[in-house]
Amino acid sequence: MLAQQLFNGLVLGAVYALFALGFNLVFGVHKIMNLAHGAIFMVGAFVGLYSVTLGLPLWAAFLIAMVFTGLLSVMIDFVAFRPLRKTGDAEFAMLIASIGVEMILVNLALRASDARTLRFPFGIVPVEPFFLFGMRITPLQFVIAAVAVLCVTLLAFYLYRTSFGRQVRAVSSNERAAMLLGVEPRMIYLQTFFISGLLAGLAGVLIGLAFNSINFSMGEPYLLRGFVVLILGGLGSLRGAVVAGLALGIIQTLSVAYFPTGLTDIIVYSLLFAVLLVRPNGLFGDAVSDARVARR
Repeated sequence: MLAQQLFNGLVLGAVYALFALGFNLVFGVHKIMNLAHGAIFMVGAFVGLYSVTLGLPLWAAFLIAMVFTGLLSVMIDFVAFRPLRKTGDAEFAMLIASIGVEMILVNLALRASDARTLRFPFGIVPVEPFFLFGMRITPLQFVIAAVAVLCVTLLAFYLYRTSFGRQVRAVSSNERAAMLLGVEPRMIYLQTFFISGLLAGLAGVLIGLAFNSINFSMGEPYLLRGFVVLILGGLGSLRGAVVAGLALGIIQTLSVAYFPTGLTDIIVYSLLFAVLLVRPNGLFGDAVSDARVARR
């Protein structure tokens, strides 16, 4: 029983990690708290659903949703963030702009869905489970775990083993010094926003399939959990986002399984408070401190 709950928690945490990776990537590079990230996540779920409804295979729906939300994220940067970035120190203005974008996307989804909860067609994903080491594993859980591992591996390779990744880290640490070395920050902004939106769209489709429930407000609770992961793992730390996302999924699953209903959020936020008392910068907050020192 415990092993089963731990596995379920890891699968849920993998989705949290995918969501938080994009959220954290934008913050780490741009120092923007993009509150429209939850709405992009929701749009990805809707695009995936409509793609399947039109008769496209599920793998094509994944690709379309990811590309669409990646381009949507880039468009949001062009329309809402880039003009404010040119004014200099405008973090608060960009925060407000992201709230405005989030409200626009949520209201568009509200009208498009008539406030209904939509579902994927039955049988789109095989439901017959298989058993491994006494644990009941569904094909969708296996896909979620495999996709999360693949995405984290590719993102780590991109950031730490390619020239583009070195440029991203250079801009994150000190934009002016990176420009003197020939790095074009605008291209870095485009890449990071696209990757952020891509990960949000992917997470949205996975959650839509996992719970077979898609509605206009589905991004809000995940944005809140993304905040928890962001703070718990350490602002700007991608490693922290993965570890904190998995930990949050496990804690949430175990609390639902072993504690009375309604205590889940109390347990999660109490543990968050306890961790921050010991590690105010989060579990992996040293990376952020180093980046701030480099920017000064």
